[in-house]
Amino acid sequence: MCGICGIVQRGGRIVRPSAAARIERMVRALDHRGPDDVGIAVSSRAALGATRLAIRGVSNGHQPFVDPPTGVTVVCNGEIDNHAELRAWLEERGRAVHLATDAAVIPGLYLELGEAFVERLVGAFAVAVWDPRADRLLLARDRTGERPLFFLRHPDFVVFASELAALASDPTLTLTRDRDSLGAYLRSGLFASPSTPFAEVRKVAPGETVTFDAAGVRRRRYWRWSVGTTPKGPPNEERFDAIFREAVRRQTEVDVDFGVLLSGGLDSSLVATVARRLRPERPLLAYTVRFREASYDEGRVADRVAHRLGIRSIPVWIEPEQFPEQIRELVATVGEPLADPAWVPTAMLCRRAAADVKLALTGEGADEIFGGYPTYLGARWASRYARLPGPLRALVARILRRWPPSDRKVALSFLLKRFVDAAEMEGLTRHVLWTSQISPVLLRRLGATRPFEPPEDRPQGDLLDLVQRADLEGSLAEGLLTKADRASMAHGMEVRAPFLDVGVIEYAASLPPEARVRGLSTKVFLKRYALRYLPGSIVHRRKRGLSVPLASWMRGPLHGWVRSRLADERLEAAGVRPAAALDVLEEHRLRTADHSRALWTLVVLVEWLRWTAERSSRGEEGGADRPESHAVVLVPVPPGPGGRRTASRERGSGGRAPTPIHPST
Repeated sequence: MCGICGIVQRGGRIVRPSAAARIERMVRALDHRGPDDVGIAVSSRAALGATRLAIRGVSNGHQPFVDPPTGVTVVCNGEIDNHAELRAWLEERGRAVHLATDAAVIPGLYLELGEAFVERLVGAFAVAVWDPRADRLLLARDRTGERPLFFLRHPDFVVFASELAALASDPTLTLTRDRDSLGAYLRSGLFASPSTPFAEVRKVAPGETVTFDAAGVRRRRYWRWSVGTTPKGPPNEERFDAIFREAVRRQTEVDVDFGVLLSGGLDSSLVATVARRLRPERPLLAYTVRFREASYDEGRVADRVAHRLGIRSIPVWIEPEQFPEQIRELVATVGEPLADPAWVPTAMLCRRAAADVKLALTGEGADEIFGGYPTYLGARWASRYARLPGPLRALVARILRRWPPSDRKVALSFLLKRFVDAAEMEGLTRHVLWTSQISPVLLRRLGATRPFEPPEDRPQGDLLDLVQRADLEGSLAEGLLTKADRASMAHGMEVRAPFLDVGVIEYAASLPPEARVRGLSTKVFLKRYALRYLPGSIVHRRKRGLSVPLASWMRGPLHGWVRSRLADERLEAAGVRPAAALDVLEEHRLRTADHSRALWTLVVLVEWLRWTAERSSRGEEGGADRPESHAVVLVPVPPGPGGRRTASRERGSGGRAPTPIHPST
């Protein structure tokens, strides 16, 4: 894992030596992503930087990677799980890879295959390749979006980075809030690719390459989950077992100790069990979020799983008083809002795990590809509900809307109210509304001018296939995986998801719909398979997920803090009236309704708006006051078109912060 960044001049313009100082500024903003090493490569038209968290090839993996004969320069954030096969393939072609780290295969692979090299990579990665021979910059993101990559395109240059805060550390870059994107955030709680909260910044989508050269800008989806078109076959547990075990084996074939983020649920328990069987000689620690509220706490069940595996379970207790400071720090560290309340406990869990390990496995992705969410039941049952007589549906809706809100985790009342509110809509549109953060009715009350927009892409096919792919590319890639990446890398630790291995995903796509959801049962095939590793009490336990008792906290210990944030006039920048937001909070306090998801979405947005205001007011010092952790090592880049320019600069010496110079000057 790493943080990567770079500036590439366009149209043959020359990068001045001061570009290294600009990259240093961004690299410092990415310190948390790579505490083990830092490097910068500067050539005539490009400057690329990387911070490194060493997982494979710990002592032999310095970035950027430079190919001496061509000047091709590569930076990579992530892990290449099939690097051994790729090394052998390259060696057969006379391109021996001498560095031990897995990402070192990328330069040779690019030189052999060109832009198609990314299709050969298996793993979680974000890659940037600068090819001075063709004046070409290529950016690529892994298939499911486990690793992030942002870019800003200017007429004179392109700048990219792993996190928005790194781009925002450059005071010469003009960044303005994108009101349309912020409106979409209010609906979904995230930013779907290519949008970001800044109008000038775009995001590489999962499974996409973005190429900048003399021909312009080309975006290409090199992979997309073909669940709707993959030939279906009978489920085969033996075949899947081999695929899943290989995914776990590759992801645990590392040079550092690793752990597992363990809940009491099926997915993380299955990952932990398979990892333990494959690596019995390795120490394995389990980290579990704990809550005082019984319906939210999965610690006892997780302890039973850990005890069964003979591994130590480490609890991380979450208290409401921790939330204000934690969410403020997270937003400032990464530079973007994310409305998942589990972001905070996940970050606290990762901070504790990072004291022991550099890598932790998680069960993320299993629900999306194997059909585990209650909303997938709705996708199968909505058509039957729609066939009921209109008066009967109206009666059911009235009864459900009068059901009082509950502070319990995954309250049935909340799910059923969402179901009847959207039951009359078209299938994919209905699913988007079911999974939204703030309902259209509430958005209109808050003042949003565009409260809800149906999805533009409405392909034909089985509805379950369509909603699963929508979740994989939306709420998983830009929500749950964003949470996992930002929470873990804020503390210099990597999180990996074996269920998102390409072999596992493509096998899941081959399952017929009834092997995923049947009647009132979800994850039908995966549960049957898991019984070979886990007891039925775990496999068939009701799905809970990592949720936070915000509903009760916002009526109690967090009420004053939430109220202070909702009263902030900066909300108007996103089209929200603070007075209306305070009215919604009061309804929630009086238990007239459960508005906790909507309120948290607004609170996180306010924290981001406050951060952007602070950045503007102080001219953003670019992280000059951040602690220095290691020296920047400049990589000599061989002469290419326009010659070579390098420099060296020691960090942590107490010297003055680099002077900001626009890359086009």
